[in-house]
Amino acid sequence: MEDSLMESRGQKRSEMAEELPADKRACSSLEFRPSSSTVTPETLVSSTSKAVEVHGVDMETSSSSASASGHSEGEGERDSPYGSCDSDDMDEGDHVYRNLRALQRSRSSNNSAKFDRLVSSLNNDAEPSGQLAALTELCELLSFCTSDSISSSIADQLSSALVKLAKHEDNPNIMLLAIRALTYSCDVFPRSSGSLVRHDAVPALCHRLLVIEYLDVAEQCLQALEKISRDHPLPCLQSGAIIAVLGYIDFFSTTVQRTALRTVVNVCKELPSECPPTVMEAVPRLCNLLQYEDQQLVELVATCLIKVADCVEDSPVRLSELHDHGVINQVIHLLELNSRTALSQSIYTGLVGVVAKIASGSPDAVKTLFELNIGSIIKDGLSNSDLPHGTPSPRSVDNNYAQVQEILKLLHVLLPEVDKDKKEESLSSTERTLLNHPDNLQKFGIDILSTLVQVVSSGANLYVCYGCLSVINRLVYFSKPETLLKLFEGINIASFLAGVFTRNDHHVLVLALQISETVLEKLSNILMPAFVKEGVLFAIDSLLMPDSCSQQHFPMVSSIQFRRIAGKEVKGCWCYAYHTRQLKSTPDPDTCKVNKDSVHSLAEQVKRKYFATELHGSQSMVTDLLQDLRIASLAINDLLTISPAKEPSSRTEEKLHSILDKIILQLGGNVPVSTFELIESGIVKALLNYLSNGHFLSSSYDPNDITHTYGVQKRFEAFARISLSSTDPALTDLPLSFLVRKLHSSLSNVENFPVVSGFPTKQRGSYATVPSGRSTMYPCLKVRFLRGEEELCLSDYAKDVVTVEPFCRVEEIEQYLRPKVTQTKMGSSETRTQSFLEAKPKADQDHLHTSSPPGKSVAHQGSRSTCTVSSDMKEDGDGKSLCSAMETSNLGQRTVGARTMSEDQSKSQEDKVHSLDGTENMIGTSSSTGLHADDGNSKDQSQAPSNNEDTPSKLVFYLDGEQLEYSSTLYQEILQRRMKSHHELHNGSKLWTSTYTITYRRVAGIEIGSKKECMGMHDDGTTDEALLCRQVMPLFSSIFGDRFGSKLDLPSSLSDILLLLKSLEMMNRFSYHLVSYERMKFFAEGRLNNLDEFKVAFSTLAQYEFVNSRLTEKLEQQMRDPSAVHVGALPLWWCQLIARFPFLFSFEARCKFFQLAAFGRVHTLPHTSSLSDSSLSRGRRTSPNSPPRKKFPVCRERILESAAQMMDIYANKKVVVEVEYSEEVGTGLGPTLEFYTLVSHEFQKAGLGMWRGDYMSLTNSCNQNGSASGFVVSTSGLFPRPWSSTSNNINGIEFSDVIKKFILLGQFVGKALQDGRVLDIPFSIAFYKLVLGKELSLCDIQSFDPELGRTLLEFKALDWRQKCLACSENNMHGYSSMFRSTKFEDLCLDFTLPGYPDYALSSGMDDVMVNINNLEEYISLVLDATLQTGVSRQLEAFKSGLNQVISDKNLQLFTEEELERLLCGERDSWLSGDVFDHIKLDHGYTAGSPPVINLMEVISEFTYEQKRAFLQFVTGAPRLPPGGLAALNPKLTIVRKHSSNCPDVDLPSVMTCANYLKLPPYSSKEIMKEKLLYAITEGQGSFHLS
Repeated sequence: MEDSLMESRGQKRSEMAEELPADKRACSSLEFRPSSSTVTPETLVSSTSKAVEVHGVDMETSSSSASASGHSEGEGERDSPYGSCDSDDMDEGDHVYRNLRALQRSRSSNNSAKFDRLVSSLNNDAEPSGQLAALTELCELLSFCTSDSISSSIADQLSSALVKLAKHEDNPNIMLLAIRALTYSCDVFPRSSGSLVRHDAVPALCHRLLVIEYLDVAEQCLQALEKISRDHPLPCLQSGAIIAVLGYIDFFSTTVQRTALRTVVNVCKELPSECPPTVMEAVPRLCNLLQYEDQQLVELVATCLIKVADCVEDSPVRLSELHDHGVINQVIHLLELNSRTALSQSIYTGLVGVVAKIASGSPDAVKTLFELNIGSIIKDGLSNSDLPHGTPSPRSVDNNYAQVQEILKLLHVLLPEVDKDKKEESLSSTERTLLNHPDNLQKFGIDILSTLVQVVSSGANLYVCYGCLSVINRLVYFSKPETLLKLFEGINIASFLAGVFTRNDHHVLVLALQISETVLEKLSNILMPAFVKEGVLFAIDSLLMPDSCSQQHFPMVSSIQFRRIAGKEVKGCWCYAYHTRQLKSTPDPDTCKVNKDSVHSLAEQVKRKYFATELHGSQSMVTDLLQDLRIASLAINDLLTISPAKEPSSRTEEKLHSILDKIILQLGGNVPVSTFELIESGIVKALLNYLSNGHFLSSSYDPNDITHTYGVQKRFEAFARISLSSTDPALTDLPLSFLVRKLHSSLSNVENFPVVSGFPTKQRGSYATVPSGRSTMYPCLKVRFLRGEEELCLSDYAKDVVTVEPFCRVEEIEQYLRPKVTQTKMGSSETRTQSFLEAKPKADQDHLHTSSPPGKSVAHQGSRSTCTVSSDMKEDGDGKSLCSAMETSNLGQRTVGARTMSEDQSKSQEDKVHSLDGTENMIGTSSSTGLHADDGNSKDQSQAPSNNEDTPSKLVFYLDGEQLEYSSTLYQEILQRRMKSHHELHNGSKLWTSTYTITYRRVAGIEIGSKKECMGMHDDGTTDEALLCRQVMPLFSSIFGDRFGSKLDLPSSLSDILLLLKSLEMMNRFSYHLVSYERMKFFAEGRLNNLDEFKVAFSTLAQYEFVNSRLTEKLEQQMRDPSAVHVGALPLWWCQLIARFPFLFSFEARCKFFQLAAFGRVHTLPHTSSLSDSSLSRGRRTSPNSPPRKKFPVCRERILESAAQMMDIYANKKVVVEVEYSEEVGTGLGPTLEFYTLVSHEFQKAGLGMWRGDYMSLTNSCNQNGSASGFVVSTSGLFPRPWSSTSNNINGIEFSDVIKKFILLGQFVGKALQDGRVLDIPFSIAFYKLVLGKELSLCDIQSFDPELGRTLLEFKALDWRQKCLACSENNMHGYSSMFRSTKFEDLCLDFTLPGYPDYALSSGMDDVMVNINNLEEYISLVLDATLQTGVSRQLEAFKSGLNQVISDKNLQLFTEEELERLLCGERDSWLSGDVFDHIKLDHGYTAGSPPVINLMEVISEFTYEQKRAFLQFVTGAPRLPPGGLAALNPKLTIVRKHSSNCPDVDLPSVMTCANYLKLPPYSSKEIMKEKLLYAITEGQGSFHLS
């Protein structure tokens, strides 16, 4: 279809193609429209009616759903690759609609009379010719009429006449037309099928199929039977329709075969409980059809077999009969051949269920399955499943969950239940099969055991975990010792069991104990050391001593619970969860076979039998490695407690370094360190104590202690030297990698964060009174607000029970309630708050809520508030908001965008409430990287007002006696309490139907006293070094300031691992800063004399090394839950984890979380984790909640003005904007991407006064930049040009214009992130750091100005040496303070900013020259002008524009490198070895076609700029989206361009909307390269139709 369509279009536009042979061509809204083989007035009227209905819902634009690249049906709606058209033709549509309806009514009145006449003719006309004429007219009439034209009486008369004629034996034409009319009548008037059944149409049709005389008559009979069987399957079954349609199915075409099978499917949907013999007779024929190649046909046959198996699952005789008919062999062959690549998931799952049902009733089937190597198929099925984690959803479970259940049920059938008391003579046939064929069992176990262990270890929920452990228990029991040794090769069974013992369910614990007992019974001598090493003994001891056992911090659901599997709700204990009906022996599935007390008795039995002290001795229960690690950790702590606050001696440092080297060597040694040994030895705590300079284990901790800060910096510097370099040349990995991997392994073993499915009731719309009064798409919570006792200054809330939006933050509830219950005089702060709430448009109240890590609860009266205030309510001058970690993002128009910058800066400090719980707000502040400094925030906090009578106190809320965190959502707080109180989450409907009583109280004003400046508190020389540290690198001491007060109450082992990983990740990222500081120190102390030695090569770990795959999988699963409409709907622990430890999650997972936080629901395909198929693919969203689309006209000659106009209209609106160029017909994705590229280039033009390197103040600017219209070129990236506070105009450039451009740039960047567009603007890494709220230091200057940065570092080192010379003249005699053999005064530096002579660093110093004595002041002033004062206003302008579209707080999930990747896509070459996996070849081209091979070679020979040009030529953007070529959507498609002329004279053409390259078959690679280069260079700059 596409071939002919493209050829016809090429002919119609041949003249245009000749005029524009090589330009980029965009699709118009006329192209690639879907076609239909038949169009009737009825369908036309119906489609028009639907169109008018859609228009009535304020639909802005519509996009074609067709795809040139052949999108699959499940891809969902993406950015319209074929353009969009505004819905401005409403009047015309209404006119057409009215005309069609009028025509319809007139035809209906005429048709009724025609039907009467035709029925009379069919009944009375005895002549065959007359009957043929009447049937022909009837068929034509039925083809165009509607159901309104036929009454029930006419339909009944018509059915009687047609059935009689269908039995006409003499004239096949009459039979054919009668059956055709019969079929049409079922389409036009569906109730006529009942009349046909009453008049015995089904037996007549079946008779024609049993004895086929005319093929066309038989085909028409099949179509008629398919129509009738939809509503009347039982009469079809009774008439033998199954045998009739399958009898001669091989003689028909594939299309007709599908019709026949659909009839069988319809009949099998309602089979009686006693399966008729005719159905069983059809089974062999159905099995043969499974071998056919047509996928749709095979799936129809599979559906029939699934229905038959469901019908006979209670009959062992019928099940054995199915096995005898070869169902098992055919199904297994199909599963093995196709796996899940061809079969749909539901069919695959159903076929596994068929095998399980047959095996449950037929012992011979079990034997057959082992012979057919069923283990490998099960392994593939489990490996390809997206296994559920956490709590199973009681509301709805996806197909993957059903598949896992069916596979586990099959495994339970294949491996009988363990019964140690059963005698040999009473063994079942299945048990005898396993015992008599150990080879089959061994092969089966090798296939499935490792996969089952992986499933449990990956964090699967308790339901799946129980099923896997039950299978493992049975497998271990039936295996012989030598078989177990084979099974355990490559599996650390002891480590696996130690992890299982952390699960808090008696079913799981009993299974773990039974497996341990069986393994030790068979392999005690071999595996006992491993059980001790991995801590299995310790786990069993913990079960015997509940008080010492670690608490379960995330209790799961009860074992007796409701489950919905494959659409069926099942209630029962897990003991019967995987039993088939044949195996269920108890009438009451709620009865639990496992006594909870059996856990204690079984644990006691195992310990007494295998771990008794008298058997092994006390020392053998502890490994030598554990003893060594304990000694090392104690030694570290002892050395640190000698004098942690003072300068340690060199001997102490040497000892510490020696111990650390030994520890790291042990971690990477040949003897692996188990998780139990790592935690129990205290190494994690010892390392944290070392990095915190001895304060981690101390009860007193003051992060403001400058001596402690300097000590922590030195510890990180020393540990970086040890862990990021190796003296052993045999080691290929860095020592740090050993520690990080071991920590991740331990983290995966000890963490137990659940995935909780929300919305257990059906989602429904409701109205939320609090806080905004708006309708929601989900249920609301019922809340009763009560005034706290003794709160005389507050009034009672007037309303009894109100509905509260579940995902609004507690702070928003406070803002709503405070004006209503406050009796005191309303101060200015409250006036503003109330005005803000009243003025906020209701349409813009679609909130998105997130949360920050909560802190400790606060006393009721006079306590300090732990709340934070959102950026919608406050924003301080320097952009450092004290908002929560997961700050709410308003989906409507943002107030920060409505305010001007001056209003933001002048915002009153009254609402600033400092969180005193010690919790870091990782997304709200810069502390995500440990850069939180005391001077910035403490200065703001000191300005907070104290309580006074004019400023009413804020409110704090309490639920069940515990204070609610301002930054959490109400849903999160309630969910957290239900989890802690062991509520059964399966009964989640109570969460929505319960009424919650929330008490409100006043909180006293914030009393923050003036803190004594810590700088200068010490005179021992450490202050200067600490200040130097801070200028060179961030302060690492802030990492250890937030380890207390978490609401999660994590086990200490888990929190310690997380904190150590965070410390190591920060050390790894700032390793360059640490190395630079160390080199400066060496130079100052005289250990280095050559400044060139500052350049040191060092290695770091890749960022992905810190990603934890298990936590990433769980977060992905949580975000896929249908209830995850935004961040406020996620459980609190996920928000805290990703806020505090974002590095633990993959970039792709954080991108999805970012979309969830910034835009709402993540619209992804079910069970897709790849970057290309997810919503990460440049933010394209699917229906039905996709934002509307708008077209915006732009002018190429005034591209920046067009961008400003676009942002003025759409910056604050959630719409996807597509551009169309003036006087160009193209529109859609390609032109839009090019527009963003052109605007990106406009911002890089010289003469704007925006960027460093734009020397417009110099007289020779034209010479340096080429021309005034040239571009600012910076190999290190763009960084804002410093502007002095005293300069408002430089060479005609107004600073106000610069500010406006930065605001526009911020809007533009925000819109690109919102719409998923790729930009081509090379911001520097330092600029991204500023956008993320991070502080810059001296080392960061090299990232955008290497020469200046290196010079300042050398200056700083020289200044430090001068101080050392002054303090220690005797020790450093002979060292010079000259700069590269030159006196400093001879450098002739003045107090102006280097490169910007118009920027005076300090007033009154015009004639002062820089010398060695004022060098420190000069460096400080240059740093301030370059990184702070000179660029702060530009940065605030950029952020103000960005915040109009998207909150910059949401971006703090990413590092600066990741933010560049998110905004600008992939920088590296897009070609890779697997390029053919990510492109589509069509219309005459394959991977082996010579032109395709030549194209790959040509592109590989292109330069970097040529590759960029080629990419822009094909896609509209010179860079690929995040994920590279795999993420390009639509896929890059290469097709053969047909031409009547010689191919070598043609030029390639493209459709950028579809990433569609039409390449002529050139005769040689040289000609292809020439034509491609000409096309990509000359074909830019316009879009026309191809």
